[in-house]
Amino acid sequence: MPAPAPTREFFGRAGGTDVHRYTLGRPGGLTVRVLDYGGVIQSLDAPDRDGRPGNVVLGFPDLAGYVANNRPGADRVFLGALIGRFANRIAGGTFTLDGVQYRVPLNNGKNSLHGGPAGFDTRVWSATEVRDDDGVALRLTLVSPDGDQGYPGRLETEVTYRVDAGDRLRITYRATTDAPTVVNLTNHTYWNLAGEGSGDVHEQWLQLAASRYCPTGEDLIPAGAPAPVEGTPFDFRRPVPIGARLGEPDPQLAIGHGYDHNWVLDGGAPFAARAWDPASGRLLTVRTTEPGLQFYSGNYLTAGLTGTSGRPYHRGAGFALEAQHFPDAPNRPDFPGTVLRPGEVYHQETVFALTTADEPPPA
Repeated sequence: MPAPAPTREFFGRAGGTDVHRYTLGRPGGLTVRVLDYGGVIQSLDAPDRDGRPGNVVLGFPDLAGYVANNRPGADRVFLGALIGRFANRIAGGTFTLDGVQYRVPLNNGKNSLHGGPAGFDTRVWSATEVRDDDGVALRLTLVSPDGDQGYPGRLETEVTYRVDAGDRLRITYRATTDAPTVVNLTNHTYWNLAGEGSGDVHEQWLQLAASRYCPTGEDLIPAGAPAPVEGTPFDFRRPVPIGARLGEPDPQLAIGHGYDHNWVLDGGAPFAARAWDPASGRLLTVRTTEPGLQFYSGNYLTAGLTGTSGRPYHRGAGFALEAQHFPDAPNRPDFPGTVLRPGEVYHQETVFALTTADEPPPA
């Protein structure tokens, strides 16, 4: 059955600009609701093993929740948002490109996080609804001027959310620049496969196709070279419940109060990550063109947040799997590069597939 055309509805106003919510999907499959404010995935309904749909991502019930979370001084959680210009942390808010040092705003202690205090998650994007033989999609575009949040070059960004013919959510990113700059884009959706607002995710199983991860210092900036996961609580090469080792006396777990690290994805693996919920049977499979995956176990979600269900979020209410390049890459020549130059095209794609299974996926 062909997917119905996207629908659009008014969702509020931000900074004097109308904000809309778009619904993509097909009956009996995935239904994804996306805001043009911050490119936010507000909800994603997927069937459980009995065919009953349920929302499996965290979000706020109204625009006011997102705007308030983005105010200066707020303990930002980036629920469902598009992140740019640079996802993750840049140490000291500085980097050097072609011999010129650039300074970007500090909003995470001594570091710049997720593009700064006015990153792409705070902007209203231009939206175009798309329907073709490959499914139904929403194309979002944003122009970031030269000097925006301290970054050089005029960056033209296009992100497409597509529910494809295979009933997968496919996110495609594209960007060009008129001057050398650094780019690292991602989506910051939090997942709870048992259902949004249902409790913590510690009993949900996770598998990561990664033999190494990036240990960090106290500031969550990678310290030294990537390290083997073998023999550590960071070994998810076989499926393991997320909470199984959170209490272990590991210094890296202590630094982040849980997991908040970049895993170096193994090349050639058939997936980047898989997560499974024993209660609902939902199985999430993530594939990406990116070299890294930031797994965050929701360590700083607090009871001050109320979700789309009207229930409060607590620690571990969701987990994030952010496909991206490595943290602090502009300052680490040993990491995969994030420089974009005029005439080049930044391109990446991450695909989320939701199916069901009666037991954890085989190792």
